[in-house]
Amino acid sequence: MEKEEIAVVLDYLPYGYPLEGRTMPVVQAIGKNNFTLLQLAPRKGENFQQAEEVYIGEGKRDKIQFIQGRLLREKLTESAKMQLTDFISKAVKEKEQQFVEFFNKAQAINTRLHQFELLPGFGKKHCQAILDERDKKPFESMSEIKTRVSGLPDPQKAIEKRIFEELTEIQRHNLFIR
Repeated sequence: MEKEEIAVVLDYLPYGYPLEGRTMPVVQAIGKNNFTLLQLAPRKGENFQQAEEVYIGEGKRDKIQFIQGRLLREKLTESAKMQLTDFISKAVKEKEQQFVEFFNKAQAINTRLHQFELLPGFGKKHCQAILDERDKKPFESMSEIKTRVSGLPDPQKAIEKRIFEELTEIQRHNLFIR
């Protein structure tokens, strides 16, 4: 897995976490490529806006002093969660082809469970209908998936919900987050 180069600011806490007693500023962010939740230490005197992109790669970083590590899902602030929803929505639209490939290549996890069934609102009947349709011809877009498989919940919204769940709750199987 490649390292993140760019992170998107979810929330900026200039006085740190309220209940920890330390007043070190903290930036809650998510990596743009791999959806990694990160806790960043800002440089002195820097301010951050939600949804701002900051460079966190190798070499000189202009606004970030260092990466403190992964951000624990329990520490996500409510405003960070709201920002996370917007970020996921944009990312799924931008990387639509990658998620269409998921529908073209998803496999069974075991004899009783398919990866499609982990998507919110997708059951065994939806799973079978998707498999039948993709055997005829691979999908080319999200809208095509929706039109070719009748009664299917919006695949884009289902993927967005699943990514949010994987980031904010412990899951037995992760489809999109490492």
